[in-house]
Amino acid sequence: MPEKEKLRIDKYLWAIRLFKTRTLASDAVKAGRVKLDGNNIKPSHEVRLGEVYQVAKGPDRKVIRVVGLLENRVDAKTAVGFYEDITPVEQTHAFRSMFHAPVLSRDRGTGRPTKRDRREIDDLKDDYFDKEENTEE
Repeated sequence: MPEKEKLRIDKYLWAIRLFKTRTLASDAVKAGRVKLDGNNIKPSHEVRLGEVYQVAKGPDRKVIRVVGLLENRVDAKTAVGFYEDITPVEQTHAFRSMFHAPVLSRDRGTGRPTKRDRREIDDLKDDYFDKEENTEE
């Protein structure tokens, strides 16, 4: 795959498969969910080798280092070679959810949750994720 010298950040994030569409990547950059050295950037920012970006996508947080520039979207196995995931283990969603997620259990034989139960479960989950996002900023 030929490498380019100049490449926009939104196109790069789409090409390495961090976002499903280039529009989603561009919107994330505009919203400030992609940062370079802790600073917001624009979707037209030029990616350079060796730069480290912090990418927030839902509850997931990733820290990636640019290893190669990729113009077109390729399969996942190839895309992994163009960036290095240097996210600390403590910041990964799987790690946090393993230790901090509320454990929902129901007594055996109680049947399906009622509408009221379902609302309580949803409120509990929403409060958990909202609280987590607010504490990290």
